[in-house]
Amino acid sequence: MSMEGGAGMSYRLLGRTGKRVSAIGLGGWHLGLGHVDEALAIRLVRAAIDRGIDFMDNSWDYNDGASEERMGKALRDGYRERVVLMTKIDGRSAKEAGRQLEESLRRLQTDHIDLVQHHEVIRFDDADRMFDPEGAQTALLEAQRAGKIRWIGFTGHKDPQIHLHTLEVAERNGFTFDTVQMPLNVMDAHYRSFEKLVLPELVRRGTGVLGMKSMGNGRILQAGVATAMECLRYALSLPTSVVITGIDSMEILDQAVEAATSPPLSPEEIRALLDRTAAAAGTGRFELFKTTSLFDSTAQHADWLGEEPDWVKATVEG
Repeated sequence: MSMEGGAGMSYRLLGRTGKRVSAIGLGGWHLGLGHVDEALAIRLVRAAIDRGIDFMDNSWDYNDGASEERMGKALRDGYRERVVLMTKIDGRSAKEAGRQLEESLRRLQTDHIDLVQHHEVIRFDDADRMFDPEGAQTALLEAQRAGKIRWIGFTGHKDPQIHLHTLEVAERNGFTFDTVQMPLNVMDAHYRSFEKLVLPELVRRGTGVLGMKSMGNGRILQAGVATAMECLRYALSLPTSVVITGIDSMEILDQAVEAATSPPLSPEEIRALLDRTAAAAGTGRFELFKTTSLFDSTAQHADWLGEEPDWVKATVEG
């Protein structure tokens, strides 16, 4: 870990890209929520950048595009050049992925996005659809050759085995992801654990690790076994490139910066925290993104995935 930038912010290597990014990233979903107006969203993004947070997370599907539109406005006036900008697309077909990417470029008001990730890889068949000749990966590679994308990754929140399968499918297709995004938190360590199963493999490959859901969409805090600061500092104690956290107020921004500029947890503190969270974590009831479909937006909007490849439709119709 290195220290540079604003107010002692810590920076880490984004895998093999060679780029250093802030240990904390600003989550884009919160920017479009009902209680966050556009002026506040713009203020939060710019204040975060001014304080050394230079990794911006977003997605084509967040809040019907409002999150990307607000971030695009916030990144005017020289702020775009100061960040690593990431967004995600849901399309599994090349046609739908390409359409979503062009829409994201327009909303974000930029001619290129540093990192685009296949979003919500939560089914075993997602990887095969993405890497089909008519699949989304074809569109992203074309965009990369055209200079619209620098790096390509994928995200998912459901099951570590799906992540491992996706890495295998990519490898069979001669491709290595630049980044992978996944839940990393004090309860994941005990239940269907991305930390135990996927994280070591990403470290071995030199892949950039993007941690998310450090507080389990707030439910981990409801369990009463860990504070928000402990949740953030635990995720930051792992070999991540960046831990993405939602920021919807200046107070939460302060909390994120404090976590990223605090000393790392000691091995003794980590053990005590894991001991304290083990019982509550056992059934996955505080990680509903793993155990329910409540957070599976592509399950609720299957049309976002696009059509199956022509050869699949011909097989079914035949």
